[in-house]
Amino acid sequence: MAIYKREDIITQGYVLDETHASTVLGIADDNLRVLENLIPVDIFVRGTEMTLTGPDHEVARVKKVLDELQAIARRGHVISTDTVKNAVSIVTQDAPKSVREVLAADIIARKGKVIRPKTLGQKQYVDAIDENTIVFGLGPAGSGKTYLAMAKAVQALHARQVSRIILTRPAVEAGEKLGFLPGTLNEKIDPYLRPLHDALRDMVEPEMIPKLMESGIVEVAPLAYMRGRTLSDSFIILDEAQNTTPAQMKMFLTRLGFGSKMVVTGDTTQVDLPGGQKSGLRVVRDILRGVEDVHFAELRSEDVVRHSLVGRIVDAYDDYEAQRGEDFL
Repeated sequence: MAIYKREDIITQGYVLDETHASTVLGIADDNLRVLENLIPVDIFVRGTEMTLTGPDHEVARVKKVLDELQAIARRGHVISTDTVKNAVSIVTQDAPKSVREVLAADIIARKGKVIRPKTLGQKQYVDAIDENTIVFGLGPAGSGKTYLAMAKAVQALHARQVSRIILTRPAVEAGEKLGFLPGTLNEKIDPYLRPLHDALRDMVEPEMIPKLMESGIVEVAPLAYMRGRTLSDSFIILDEAQNTTPAQMKMFLTRLGFGSKMVVTGDTTQVDLPGGQKSGLRVVRDILRGVEDVHFAELRSEDVVRHSLVGRIVDAYDDYEAQRGEDFL
């Protein structure tokens, strides 16, 4: 715990907008308590007037967070405890983008549900998708790699920037064997493509998905089905790319046609390739380093937006592997 000199402690006032005060403070002042837990400043509230007491630089940080939260509230966004945590993280990183630029950057909306970046790393990732033809989204489970790529694909389709969406992933077992699953080959492959279907259902009316697939506007298929094709005027997502071999990765990347965009997502710590085969995702960065219009976006544990415990689990595994010199691949 940091120890501050008494002369470093200051008290300053801050006034909330009357219209948005309850949104910023949260239900039963939950947002306020989170803010106090994250930044060592005592906050006293009476109505819309706040008194902030603490080290001068921490008080300045709280005021900056409150400014950003109020700006988000003015745009009509709900502010949750997670919003507060992410806002503090962005302000603490002294990011080049403001909190409102990161947390209020809507991608698509459906039935009141808005999909947008929730961390600085996620905003940088979606910006990279806008600015580059091929983007690699690398990071741990729950960091939004596939979900945000899917949202950008649907956004591009709605804006008529592309005429179809192609979703693919390698059918590689994670400790189980395809042969033991019942059914036809397509029925055996379906569980591997299910996460892509699930994400799509969040962004497109469920009753529209069969029609889009029948018309070829949306295609969900195993990676092997991409061989020999040229994919033009398409938004193409390769998911679980850590389970591609170098040859498969080359095959996929060279499917790129005119007017298309590719997003490749994966986590190099979760390779399920049999027999110690080399992961194509692990070597592609060295191969494509410096190639124009190709971008590698790194998402980290702080970008995990599942249960907060997931980020701590990711960090704990990383620490364990680093200390013992072993991994679980």
